[in-house]
Amino acid sequence: MTLPVAVIGAGPYGLSTAAHLKARAVPTRVFGAPMVSWRENMPAGMLLKSTPSASDIDAPQPGHTLFDYCQDVGERRRFESDWDIIPVETFAAYGLWFQQRLVPQLEKERVVSVDRRGSGGFEIKLDSGEQFAARAVVVATGLTNLAQLPPELAAAVPAGPSATGPISHSSQHRDLAGFAGKHVVVVGAGQSALESAVLLAEAGAASVRVLARRRGAVRFGAAPDGQPLFKPDTPFGRAWSLYAFSYHADGFRMLPAPTRQYLVRRVLGPLGAWWLRERFIGKVQVTEGKRVLRARVEAGRPVLTLGGDGGGTESELRADHVIAATGYRMDVAALDFLGTGLRTRLAVSAGGPRLGAGYHSSVPGLFFTGLPAAASYGPVMRFVCGTEYASPRLARAVAAL
Repeated sequence: MTLPVAVIGAGPYGLSTAAHLKARAVPTRVFGAPMVSWRENMPAGMLLKSTPSASDIDAPQPGHTLFDYCQDVGERRRFESDWDIIPVETFAAYGLWFQQRLVPQLEKERVVSVDRRGSGGFEIKLDSGEQFAARAVVVATGLTNLAQLPPELAAAVPAGPSATGPISHSSQHRDLAGFAGKHVVVVGAGQSALESAVLLAEAGAASVRVLARRRGAVRFGAAPDGQPLFKPDTPFGRAWSLYAFSYHADGFRMLPAPTRQYLVRRVLGPLGAWWLRERFIGKVQVTEGKRVLRARVEAGRPVLTLGGDGGGTESELRADHVIAATGYRMDVAALDFLGTGLRTRLAVSAGGPRLGAGYHSSVPGLFFTGLPAAASYGPVMRFVCGTEYASPRLARAVAAL
C-alpha cells in the first residue's frame, strides 16, 4: 500500500499544496482548521493590504480565483481592480470556498507529533490519538506560534501576552470594541500596527498612539496609479527587484545567508497601505525615534520607559493597554510538533530551514512552504501570491519521491 503524504496546515499554502498534490493523484492527508489565522487572529473590519491580483490561492486548474469565488456566491464586488480593497472576512470566506471545492478531504485535527520511522518515512500522531505512517510531510503552518513579542515587553508579562491583560500581541485580537474609552499604545510601524491603530480609534478608544523606534518609520505606499510604467509589473507593484523575487525565487537560495536574512526582513517590509493614510492622519498620535527600554505593570496598567536610539533622556509612557504589532519571526523551535530528532537534523539558515530545490529540507521527505520557506525562497513566501510559485514546484518534487 502506498503511504500518504501529510500536509500540516490549512491556510492558503497548505490548501494550495494539497490541491496540487491531489491533481497529481498523490495520496494525501491534510490537517488543520481551514483559514484559522484569517478567521480568528485578525480584527474584524480589517482590510487586506494585498491587491486582488496578489490574493489568489493558486490551484492546478482554472476557476478558483478570488474573482471566481465572488461570481459563484454572488458577491456584489468582484475585486477586479487594484483599486479594490478586500475585507479580511471576504478573503477568509474565499479560502473556505477553495477548501470545500478542492480539498474536501481536509481533516480538522491537530498534528501532535512527527517523527522518523525506522523503516523510512514518518510517524504522525494526531490529537485524536490516531497514529499513521506517511512517506513525506509538508509543513505549511503559516504564522502559528511565530508571533514576536520584544523581550522588553515580554519581561513585564511573565505569563505571556494576553488580549485581556496589560500587554498583548496584535494576533490576539478579533474584536477591538472592548478598548472604547481606553488609552492604547500600538508598538510597530507596519500595516498591522497602523491599521490596528485606525480600527482602535474608530472603535472609540480615548486615544491611540503608534510607537516606532525609527524616525520616519510611519509611511504609506503609493496608490495604484502612482507606479512607474517603464518597470515590470508584479503582484506587489512595478520594480525589477520585485519581479525577480516574484518569478525567480529559486535564485534567492543562492544568495549568502546574511543577504537573504536582510532581504526577507526589509523587502516589502513595514509600510502602510495607500488607502489607510486618510483614515490615519489626525486620528492617531505618532511617536517616532523612540524605543522601549523597559516595561512594567502598575495597578494593572502598562508603563513603558522610552529612550532615543542615540541615548539621551529617558521618558515614560503610560497607557491602559499596549498592543505589540511587532510581526512574526520564523523559529524552527516553535514547530514543537516536529520531534526533537527531526529538529536537530534540520539544517537552518537565515532564520528558517535551509531548503533545496522543490522546497525540500535537509531531512529526506520533509518539505516546508509559506513563511517557513521565506529564508530560502525570499519575501514572496510571506504573501498569498507566493502559492503560484511554490505549490506546483513542491507538488512536483513530492510526486517524484
